[in-house]
Amino acid sequence: MRNKVAITGMGIVSSIGLNLKENLDSLKNQRHGISEIDNIDTKLKDKILVGEIKKTNSELASFLGLPKVNSFSRTSMLGTIAAMEAIDNAGIDISEEEVGFINATTVGGMDMTERYFFEFIDDPENRRYIESHDAGTNTHNICDYIGLNGFVTTISTACSSAANAIMLGARMIANGRLDRVIVGGTDALSKFTMNGFNTLMILSDTHNKPFDDDRKGLNLGEGAAYLVLESESSYKKRNKEPIAFVVGYANTNDAFHQTASSEDGEGAYLAMKKAFEVAALRPSDIDYVNVHGTATPNNDLSEGRALLSIFKDKVPDFSSTKAFTGHTLAAAAAVEAVFSVFALNEGLVYPNLNFKTKMKEFDLTPITTLKQKEVKTILSNSFGFGGNCSSLIFSKD
Repeated sequence: MRNKVAITGMGIVSSIGLNLKENLDSLKNQRHGISEIDNIDTKLKDKILVGEIKKTNSELASFLGLPKVNSFSRTSMLGTIAAMEAIDNAGIDISEEEVGFINATTVGGMDMTERYFFEFIDDPENRRYIESHDAGTNTHNICDYIGLNGFVTTISTACSSAANAIMLGARMIANGRLDRVIVGGTDALSKFTMNGFNTLMILSDTHNKPFDDDRKGLNLGEGAAYLVLESESSYKKRNKEPIAFVVGYANTNDAFHQTASSEDGEGAYLAMKKAFEVAALRPSDIDYVNVHGTATPNNDLSEGRALLSIFKDKVPDFSSTKAFTGHTLAAAAAVEAVFSVFALNEGLVYPNLNFKTKMKEFDLTPITTLKQKEVKTILSNSFGFGGNCSSLIFSKD
């Protein structure tokens, strides 16, 4: 028999808040974090909007008490702040308890290495920053700071990274491999990612409009979020009440294109279908779908068709929260997992900000105003480059 996978703590930092309270308050008040770029000197500064956390690297380092010379990239610092809140929220003592850590990132230390790129050859002193580029270094920076010594690994599967981190953690608990694990992801804005997405011509110079017929593209964002997952025996042993459960998860690949989803949404459909099978649920059991919803022409078309394939003519309430935070890449699924738990506990369905016109390809309209209702089960989708599609299902019990 599989062990029950409970969520006992959360932590988050995003463009709409530096902690759980601020993020929930922004969602309730429909306050987005999309703005012009302040912290990075880039040629795109006046051309695109982003979901930027309005704290400089110096301010983040000061908050964490880091020495003036350190190898913590912005990705590491954001991740550390969110992980610390998750640990505190769960009430676990990682110095006394065996705790795993499964971290997701795609940007890694790019924001650090791109700053010193032209100095690496002539300035040996700055070569120490090269190591911070690696995705795994960010994971170990976070572990070293919080003092975690358990099972540690890093996942990088583009925009589905944090979903796969959550899935791996849930599977390890369900199969008795771990009792407690911190799962989620972190990514910071960098010139490299902004320029890369710009070459794909999918960045918007206005506020992103998921599932709108006039959508122009996505707003990149930055952030970090983590869940603390525990087995039933673990949380009962310490008399901790779970805040939600991970009941379903799946990862598939539509093997269609390096940076585009298949137009029929085959990969997304299969991910949702398999997640339902793991959860032993039917599509009709879902109260709300937190869609991937990047506001790109390809994603919303593909995901919309997948929703219709799995739900037929009874698509439940759905919306994308990326109009609040921007697309936080590897952190997105973890950010949206926190939002999903908020929705379960607060009885909320979030508005799909900026929506005006239904897509001509199908008859789908997201929720456009904050809606109060009982929410027992949520499906959350995350789809990445390379056709990497993941779906998670969260429930109250």
